[in-house]
Amino acid sequence: MPELPEVETYRRFIDETSLFQPITEVEVQDPKRQLQVDLDDFRRTLRGEQFTQTARIGKQLFLETARGPIVTMHFGMTGDVAYYKDEADTPRFARAIFHFENGFKFAFLDSRKFGRLGLTQSVAAFRLQKKLGPDALTLSTEELTQGLARKKSAIKPLLLDQRIAPGVGNWIADEVLFQAQLEPERPADSLQPAEVDRLATCIREVLETAIAAEAIYRDFPSHYLIHAREWDEAPASATKDAHLHCPRCQTLIQKKYVGGRATYFCPNCQV
Repeated sequence: MPELPEVETYRRFIDETSLFQPITEVEVQDPKRQLQVDLDDFRRTLRGEQFTQTARIGKQLFLETARGPIVTMHFGMTGDVAYYKDEADTPRFARAIFHFENGFKFAFLDSRKFGRLGLTQSVAAFRLQKKLGPDALTLSTEELTQGLARKKSAIKPLLLDQRIAPGVGNWIADEVLFQAQLEPERPADSLQPAEVDRLATCIREVLETAIAAEAIYRDFPSHYLIHAREWDEAPASATKDAHLHCPRCQTLIQKKYVGGRATYFCPNCQV
């Protein structure tokens, strides 16, 4: 599932490839399933338009246009983007294609069709409608303190609440709590101010690290917990199973379910 780091990578890719190019046509393969507005209205709104800038809140991407309407994109489980010219290069799972006057095309890809496209008049209005909190990449200690105020629930499920830290997904929450040395089931109202400050700092640092690595897991630092998930080849180490142990204390990383989500943690370091 594309998380905040992936979506930020997509946003930067769009900035580099697809801005200030007049749109001549728009195709949507399955509008009843993936388009949140009428297809004719969508096409009519975007023909002759051009994307002028992008924005992002959490995992939600926004493509702003010259005359005002904003395309909204949520990537679901398998969303991605592409930019190409020749018809023969059309990606297999291109579900929406924006044709540009220069002959190039920008495509929204989605093999499982859980992604969604729509229109909004402003990012602020969309955020209010969807009850999204401040973006996790720039989340301040004060904003996190306010989001966690008077919450007695376990800290991990609260980090996954998009009203508190939009963009924090399951593995990110685990990584943040590991780096902050906080137990995933710790009640939020038990955190001291210094711990909340450390947590906010770790949220930003983990996301910045993931974005710098373009969300390629094997390129994450060797002291990151994500390698214990074995989603990708672990960094070189003295022993082949080093990534399964805590890099701080060498305790075996444990797995349990918190709020119904698979959770990796160090039973010794995280308190």
